[in-house]
Amino acid sequence: MIKTRNSFWLILILSLIITACGSRKYTVKSDTKAAKAADAMSNLKSKQLYKFITDWTGVKYRFGGLDKSGIDCSGFAFLLEKEIYGVTLPRISRDQAKAVNKKSIDRLQEGDLVFFSFGGNDVDHVGVYLNNGFFVHASTNRGVIVDDLNLPAYQRVLVKSGSVN
Repeated sequence: MIKTRNSFWLILILSLIITACGSRKYTVKSDTKAAKAADAMSNLKSKQLYKFITDWTGVKYRFGGLDKSGIDCSGFAFLLEKEIYGVTLPRISRDQAKAVNKKSIDRLQEGDLVFFSFGGNDVDHVGVYLNNGFFVHASTNRGVIVDDLNLPAYQRVLVKSGSVN
């Protein structure tokens, strides 16, 4: 009887442990920057654009670079627009800004360009708008990355946005 009772309790305890461990759910907080960036990527209309971005994500920044050993922001926008949309842009971000029709941020569409001025009045950085306030660019510190356009650091230096002529 004692043996049966001990076996019962042992089986019960083991069952509780196994079911408790098996029922854990691991979730990503949906309000994190990474989750929001992933959501922007999953909402892309163009699967070619999705593949292009995932192929380039993480490539380090290199001033004047134009390949996967290193790329700068205008080189990334240049290659993306050419490969995905068949549009040939000038190579330099300042000149790229001259080649777009100005559009307000709330009217931006996938593939539109966003321009920044971190060093004064002239355009010195470019990114490509995705959706829901996110854009992709070659960051000097983090390489090619999807980022939140609504961050104050970008809002302060955003100088132009629009679609290619």
